[in-house]
Amino acid sequence: MEAEGRVPGPPPPPLPPAGGGIEAGAELPARPPGAARVPLLGAPAEVLELDDEEDDLEVFSKDTSLAEANSFSPSMTISPSSMINQYKFEDEPELRDLFITVDDPESHITAIETFITYRVITKTSRGEFDSCEYEVRRRYQDFLWLKSKLEEAHPTLIIPPLPEKFIMKGMVERFSDEFIETRRKALHKFLNRIADHPTLTFNEDFKIFLTAQAWELSSHKKQGPGLLSRMGQTVRAVASSVRGGVKNRPEMFTEMNDYMETFSQKINVLDKIAHRIYKEEREYFNEMKEYGPIHTLWSASEEDIADSLKGVASCIDKCCKATEKRMAGLSENLLPILHEYVLYSEILMGVLKRRDHIQSELDSKIDALANKKADKDLFSEEIGKLEDKVECANNALKADWDRWKQNMQCDMRLAFGNMADNNLHYYEECLATWESFLASQTVDRHGEEDSEDRP
Repeated sequence: MEAEGRVPGPPPPPLPPAGGGIEAGAELPARPPGAARVPLLGAPAEVLELDDEEDDLEVFSKDTSLAEANSFSPSMTISPSSMINQYKFEDEPELRDLFITVDDPESHITAIETFITYRVITKTSRGEFDSCEYEVRRRYQDFLWLKSKLEEAHPTLIIPPLPEKFIMKGMVERFSDEFIETRRKALHKFLNRIADHPTLTFNEDFKIFLTAQAWELSSHKKQGPGLLSRMGQTVRAVASSVRGGVKNRPEMFTEMNDYMETFSQKINVLDKIAHRIYKEEREYFNEMKEYGPIHTLWSASEEDIADSLKGVASCIDKCCKATEKRMAGLSENLLPILHEYVLYSEILMGVLKRRDHIQSELDSKIDALANKKADKDLFSEEIGKLEDKVECANNALKADWDRWKQNMQCDMRLAFGNMADNNLHYYEECLATWESFLASQTVDRHGEEDSEDRP
């Protein structure tokens, strides 16, 4: 049912980015093994599940905390004084060696379920891959598996979001062409954001996802921890968060948490309003499609104003087409970005909670050592390991936070710029259409007056 395999061939020539997110030109370079201890990935920690509650949010006020928070220009490197970062930023497009495309959705109907698979084509020149090109088919559940494996391996890195399994009621029907295409684009972006990430791109499970045949991937999935083990991790993480706040949380992570609470509120409000505008725009478009033809029909019985009625019908038709183009701009450029960052806000809150959980483990051991005189050597050894784990987790999150903020700001500038450009074209087109109609009516009126003045 799932035809998959490797396609041998020569190394692929340099290709343009496969539409999967922003070029991460300002990424932090990976530190070689054995170097001094600095921002690196920490050991895996328990994954804390997020609630799915969707409470109505208040309309945002004039809160300037987002604007005043740390910001990066898309043209700046993370460290302007670093020649290494400068070189990496400028040459990033040429350094890419992994290109992924998600396309060709296929519907599969069985006695138990109906599902969609997508073709995933990978082209690479990396030495760790056995071939330079792969073509496999993956379903949504496979993408979910990959995301969970990345979260297990990198608990304090910001894993890109996946589109939700279920869609918003009233937007599109499940398995409709519109729904499938929207999901395909989101899955394409998900994989390419991982490919662009300096750490996640080298994850072994990511490689297996891109290259394994169906039976190989199924076998690999069964090797992971069982359901009860994952539930136990989640319960321990929740219990840790319930016990109380972290005692020694660094100030920067408190600021991150405050920033994300504000960001989450704002982006959720924008997302809801944008979807409401799109829905109203679609209703307006449907009314416009019926409005124009009525003028044409009326012109058949009103000979004296037939030309005016036909002119109005023509203007309405042109404005209707302009409205359709603006709707396409909203659904392709603005709505996906806003909703992606709604999901990002949930992911980041989860990452911060997982960091706090690692910190709380260290705090509890320090408290136990202070209250217990025996086994000091054993406790000291455990505390030393936990201190290393906390430091790695902190540094990994700090590096990924800077990268995420830069990408977010670039995405938002691009989305709002596209929205402004679409609105400008829309109103210019409609204005020109109605001005042309008025000009023609003025000429006709003057012609009638001149004919009446003649003896």
